[in-house]
Amino acid sequence: MIKKYFFLLLSILAFSAFGQKEYYELRKYELPFNSSEAALHDYLSLALLPTLNRQGIENIGVFEVLGDPTPKVIYLFIPYKSMTIYAQVFEALAKDKTYLKKREAYDAISVNKKVYNRFTSSFLIAFDGIPKLIKPKSDTNLFELRTYEGYSEEAVRRKVKMFNEEELPIFEATGLHSVFFGEQLSGPLMPALTYLLGFKSMEERNTNWEKFLVHPEWKRISVLKEYANTVSDIKRTFLKPLTYSQL
Repeated sequence: MIKKYFFLLLSILAFSAFGQKEYYELRKYELPFNSSEAALHDYLSLALLPTLNRQGIENIGVFEVLGDPTPKVIYLFIPYKSMTIYAQVFEALAKDKTYLKKREAYDAISVNKKVYNRFTSSFLIAFDGIPKLIKPKSDTNLFELRTYEGYSEEAVRRKVKMFNEEELPIFEATGLHSVFFGEQLSGPLMPALTYLLGFKSMEERNTNWEKFLVHPEWKRISVLKEYANTVSDIKRTFLKPLTYSQL
């Protein structure tokens, strides 16, 4: 058993040593009742995502929250290979004539038909243990977005260390399918970290979390003093991918 997890940890560390860590932008749009939701989807699917793809940005995720929340919530996830790429793309959008043409209808929406109340944007840097996102399998229909808040920056650093050195192999072993893990650099709820998991169904999700909670390695590390008080609150959201999502 020990040998098995040793090799799992080695594989994660080897993966982290290969290539540069990615950066992630995670936007949360809150849509008012009777908003111009179709206009937002048209903008994202016909203007923004194709332009980002032309700039070399791949695996862009677009999701809506399960259930019927009020206000309705849409998440947009954009991965960047580096901060330099982010800056280049930001400048390119302002000069891309095709993109500017395709977003004209979106920009022309009147105040009484506004698309959103507000949107927030968080910026994250990938963990050492998973420096690049892992594209989910094609049969993934459910995503679980989790944000762990810490009472201090040091608490979040210890939780990141716990994931990198202890938890990620257990996630792999128990079927908690990682998509990305990121430490928050800017945005609301700081200090915090955020990660995304993918599953075929809620049943698979529930079964595999139960496996994790009873796993002997989790039981061992969950009581270690060095990781005490690393999480002060957990925000959990279940998402489903929209038809034009690339995840």
